[in-house]
Amino acid sequence: MKKQIVILLGAPGSGKGTQAKTLSADLQIPHLSTGDLFRENMSKETELGMLAKGYINAGQLVPDEVVLKMLFARTKASDCFKGYLLDGFPRTLPQAESLEKEIKEDAELIVFNLEVPDDVIVRRVAGRYVCQSCGLIHNLGLAPKESDKRCHKCQEPLIQRSDDLAEVVANRLLVYYMYTKPLVEFYVKKGVLHAIDGTKEPDLVHQDILQYL
Repeated sequence: MKKQIVILLGAPGSGKGTQAKTLSADLQIPHLSTGDLFRENMSKETELGMLAKGYINAGQLVPDEVVLKMLFARTKASDCFKGYLLDGFPRTLPQAESLEKEIKEDAELIVFNLEVPDDVIVRRVAGRYVCQSCGLIHNLGLAPKESDKRCHKCQEPLIQRSDDLAEVVANRLLVYYMYTKPLVEFYVKKGVLHAIDGTKEPDLVHQDILQYL
C-alpha cells in the first residue's frame, strides 16, 4: 500500500495550519509544518534553527538546504510510515522536485491550493496573536486593546510573532507570488491539484477538501 502524502498550498494566512490539524486527525497521518519544525529548532537553538531564524524574521524564504535537512529527517520517523500531511512545504519548484525524488514511486500525492485574496490575508495575519502557554491562535484585528491580549482558553498573555507584523506580511506575500505560486501550475500539470475557496468558514473549507480524499 502506498503512502498518502497531502500537500496544502496557499499564501500565508490562507488557513493551511487550521485545515492541516483537522485533516491530520481525519486521515490519521502526522501534520508536518515546516514553520513548527523551524520554531522547534530555533527554541532548541540548533545550528539549523539559528540559520532559519534570521530569514523567517525578515519575511524571507529559508534556503532549501536548511529546509530539506529538517523536513526529510522528520519524514523518516516511524509515525510517517502510512504517510504525512505537509503544511508550508514545498515553497519553491526546486523543493517540489526534491520531494519528488525523496518519495519516488512509493506514495500517492494529492495537493490542495487554498485561494484567499490579498486584502483578506493581510487582515487575518496582521491581527493574529498566539498564546505563549497553550499555543492557541487568536485573531484580534489590526488594533487590539491591551485588555484583549489574553488567551480565551487559559488566560495567559498573547504574543504576536515577528513574522506576523503587517510590514513583514506584505513582504511574505511578495515572496509567495515570486517563488511559491508557480507550484500551482507545476501540480496542475501533474494532475494532482485541487483549488479550494479559502474564504469560507473553516468547517466548509474542510468539507470541500474531504470530497477529494
